[in-house]
Amino acid sequence: MTNQTPKPSDKPLVTKAGENEYVFDLTSIASLDVGRGYTSATGKVVQGERMMCGLVRLKAGEVTESHSHPNEQWTYIIEGVMHAEVDGRTFVAGPGTVIYQPSNVVHGGRAGPDADVVFFTVKDTSHGLYGTRAGKTSG
Repeated sequence: MTNQTPKPSDKPLVTKAGENEYVFDLTSIASLDVGRGYTSATGKVVQGERMMCGLVRLKAGEVTESHSHPNEQWTYIIEGVMHAEVDGRTFVAGPGTVIYQPSNVVHGGRAGPDADVVFFTVKDTSHGLYGTRAGKTSG
């Protein structure tokens, strides 16, 4: 596995797939801040040429503020409950639920109060990992 080392103002440290690498152990990959400026969620992220995926944890009661990004995203809830909002519509998503966040659509959520929410998420790499908090011009 090849790790990209960013400058502080650069993109986050994401594990990138190298040539002939096909299997990744997410338990051995360093956790990182997956939403700088709009969430306290942390996770382990692997990136290929056109897609990235991550195993992410948002602590009980914590918020992912409303934000958007040009790349679309899918989120599969593994544990806990996410009180999610996508394009102004609210949802309560528990284990086994998949949430779709289209490109450039504002979305966010809050982990349920009783337990952390753990989810697996997939994005295309057209934009990168971070989005822009709603109401901000840069993120």
